[in-house]
Amino acid sequence: MTDFVTSADGTRIAFDRFGHGAPVIVVSGMFCARPMTHDLATRLAERFTVLNYDRRGRGASGDTAPYAPDREIEDLAALVDELGGKAAVYGHSSGAGLALRAAAAGVPITRLVLHEPPYGDGSDESRRSARELAEQVGAAIEQHRPAEAIRIFLTAAGAPPEAAQFAGQDPDMQAVAPTMPYDLAIMGNADTGGVIPLDLVGAVEVPVLVLLGDASPEFFHHTATRLTELLPAAQLSVLAGQDHSAPAEVVAPPVISFLS
Repeated sequence: MTDFVTSADGTRIAFDRFGHGAPVIVVSGMFCARPMTHDLATRLAERFTVLNYDRRGRGASGDTAPYAPDREIEDLAALVDELGGKAAVYGHSSGAGLALRAAAAGVPITRLVLHEPPYGDGSDESRRSARELAEQVGAAIEQHRPAEAIRIFLTAAGAPPEAAQFAGQDPDMQAVAPTMPYDLAIMGNADTGGVIPLDLVGAVEVPVLVLLGDASPEFFHHTATRLTELLPAAQLSVLAGQDHSAPAEVVAPPVISFLS
């Protein structure tokens, strides 16, 4: 049965609760709602109390204009409150970027798992591409062309043209496509060119596990290594043979070990 919390701006955020034990919140990335993270949440629930939620604008959660990354930090804070005032947080992809922002903003996060946050390498080309992607995706969404927004993003991410075109026709993908600019704002694409936010990293003092698939694109390796160096209490765990879509049965064991 779906439960809800009410965020600071009045938006209702939907979540499922699993298991018993120390509290953990699972934060999904772009295109994902609760069904995509259900398997990981239930595996973690073998040891913890886990909240698996729909980020605003997705699934059963509401949305309130205007959007700002701070609203999603408030959503996460409301979920932490639901769990008694503190919780560990696992974030995947742009969800890891959101989790990092929340920890830096002072949300009472006890431990943090950052699974391949897609920050760029800081080169001029990387910054230019990130800003261009945010502009093109934002324009397509504003013009009510979700299929085109999906195609643009997936092509930029390296998907074959046919696969990107096919994904753009998927009704589930189109349903969450209006939140794509939210993820790009979380990652700072337009503002900073999508680089690692040194000011936020410097404000995070809790223990951090950085997860990396050794088959992921090279920029993920650069980002994971830099984050591990920059965060004051971080460790790196490499998932052998995995890419950005590592399955729950591979992700869960190192996360459980770290959070335990």
